[in-house]
Amino acid sequence: MGIHITQAIEVGKYLVSQRLKGRKRFPLVLMLEPLFRCNLACSGCGKIQHPGEILKKNLTPRECFAAVEECGVPIVSIPGGEPLLHPQIDEIVRGLVERKKFVYLCTNGLLLEKSLDKFQPSQYLTFSIHLDGMREWHDSCVDRKGVFDIAVQAIKSAKSRGFRVTTNTTIFEGVNPQEMQEFFDFLGTLDIDGMMVSPGYSYEWAPDQDHFLKREQTHALFREILTPYKAGSKNWNFNHNPLFLDFLTGEKDYECTPWGSPSYSVLGWQKPCYLLNEGYYKTFQELLDNTDWGKYGHKSGNPKCADCMVHCGYEPTAAIDAMQPTNIGRSVKALLGGN
Repeated sequence: MGIHITQAIEVGKYLVSQRLKGRKRFPLVLMLEPLFRCNLACSGCGKIQHPGEILKKNLTPRECFAAVEECGVPIVSIPGGEPLLHPQIDEIVRGLVERKKFVYLCTNGLLLEKSLDKFQPSQYLTFSIHLDGMREWHDSCVDRKGVFDIAVQAIKSAKSRGFRVTTNTTIFEGVNPQEMQEFFDFLGTLDIDGMMVSPGYSYEWAPDQDHFLKREQTHALFREILTPYKAGSKNWNFNHNPLFLDFLTGEKDYECTPWGSPSYSVLGWQKPCYLLNEGYYKTFQELLDNTDWGKYGHKSGNPKCADCMVHCGYEPTAAIDAMQPTNIGRSVKALLGGN
C-alpha cells in the first residue's frame, strides 16, 4: 500500500480520538481548492465553468490555514483547478507541512517540473498526478495531445529529486480493462509511491455527462480490472485502504460519509459535498449542523447520489471500517505491502 507509515499511524490515532470523543460526524480529508482556474478543459470536470470573476479569485495562505485549523483534519488534498497556477501555492504547502498535515497536491503535471524548485521533499508532501490511462486514452480524456508525456516526465523529475509522487486515475465508461491493467503495470515502472483510482463522478457542471458509470457498471468494471490484483498475480501499489477497493468491486456495501471529505474554496464550505452544487456555508460547523445529511447517500433515494461511488464520499467510510478489530489485520498487511 502506498500510504506512508507515518500517515497511517497518525490517521489511526486521529480516528481513535474522534471515536473516544463520541463524534459521529468528523472530517478526515479536507478538499482545499485555492482556485478554480485551470490550464486544461477536461470534459469530465466542470470547475472552469464558473463565471470569470470567480475564476480570477484565489484563497490566501491565511484563509487556507484557517480552514484547515477550523476542521482539524490530518490530511489536506489540494485540487482545483490547477493548484500550481496559484501564485502562493508554495507558501500554502509550506505552511501546511509545518503544521504536520499530510498534503496531496493534485496537478495535471503540465507545470510541475518547472515548479519543483518551489518545494522541499517531505514525508508530509505528495504530488498527486492526474493520469487516466496510457498516452492516447489520457490525452483524449484531457482534450489535449502531449499531456501524458509531459506528466510522465514530471513524475520522473520529481522522483529523481526525492519527492513522494502518486497518480490519480478516474475511470469512465468505455475504458478497456486490459489496457487499464497494462497502464497499472506501466506506472509500476515509474517507481511511484502509490496509485489512486476512482470511478468517474457525475459532476453537475462537467461538459460530458454521457460517460459516468452506473453503480453496477462500476462493480463489474472494477472486478474485471482488479482480478489479477485480487488473485495475487499483480502487486500493484494502491494508495488506498484495501477495503475501499472491496467496495468498488462490490465485496463491501458502504454508505457515503460526505462530511468525511469536506470541500473549502473561494466560495466557502461547499454543501453537501465536493460533487453537488447546492450552495455554500461560511463555517465548517454550519456545514455539519445545518446540512440534512439524511437527504444524501445511496440509501437516501436521492437520484444525484444513486450511482456515486467516489473516493471522497466512501474512502472515509472505509477508513472507519478499517479500525474494526476484524479488519485491522488486513489493513496492516496492506500497509506492509500485501494485498
